[in-house]
Amino acid sequence: MTAPALVLLAHGSTDPRIAGQLHELRRSMQQARPDLDVSLAFLDHCPPSGPAVVQALAKRGVKEMVFVPLELSSAVNVDQAAIDVVELLRHNHPSVSMQLARPVGPATDLLNVLDQRLREALRASGAGELDALVISVPQTGDARGNALLARRARQWGSHHRLPCLVAANDSPATDIAHAMSALRAQGRRHIAVGSLYVCGDQSFRLQRATALKAGAVAVSEPIGAHEVLLELVMARYAFAAMDLLDHAQLQDEATLSVAI
Repeated sequence: MTAPALVLLAHGSTDPRIAGQLHELRRSMQQARPDLDVSLAFLDHCPPSGPAVVQALAKRGVKEMVFVPLELSSAVNVDQAAIDVVELLRHNHPSVSMQLARPVGPATDLLNVLDQRLREALRASGAGELDALVISVPQTGDARGNALLARRARQWGSHHRLPCLVAANDSPATDIAHAMSALRAQGRRHIAVGSLYVCGDQSFRLQRATALKAGAVAVSEPIGAHEVLLELVMARYAFAAMDLLDHAQLQDEATLSVAI
């Protein structure tokens, strides 16, 4: 039995460097799992689009697909753009079984990647002292995701015995400038930022520039095609693929019942 195709869903960019970083992630995933058919579809700004990817897969005879949104803030609720495109694809390709997985979410294992990326940034900046941390994310997530982000901040801060706040780029009340100001009000002067971003998109660049302007001693690079992220994507894929299998079994049972 052939495994369902894996389609990574991401927001695109007019900056070709961002698309390149996401294509590199897809290539890394394909190399890690050569037994799977791994594709990347953009929800906006640049090709290939979801319809183009699914059309190509369907022409090759692929009958099952799992879409995994590359979102690190939300844990349960999927971006409406992803929901809309999958609903459209189901309508346009009724003979293809499709399942939309949960977002990757702010998993605990990503803290290890933040540590690694931040150590690299600290070495590059020559910073030798820290008294506070910030976890920077593209946007606030769903209720579960926000609760997990707050927990990850507590875990990361507790591990390093430093205060840690979460900064999201979609609200002045939660952005990096607000987080930096709140920590400085506590007397913290040596603040480092861990970037919980998949790639270095415009939101990341804005957060980094704002953090450095506010006096951050270092800002880590995004997660990128790290093996931890690839494993989390595979976990989401596997769970959703099981739902496809359950759905197929229910259809077979219904067909057998009608035949009897």
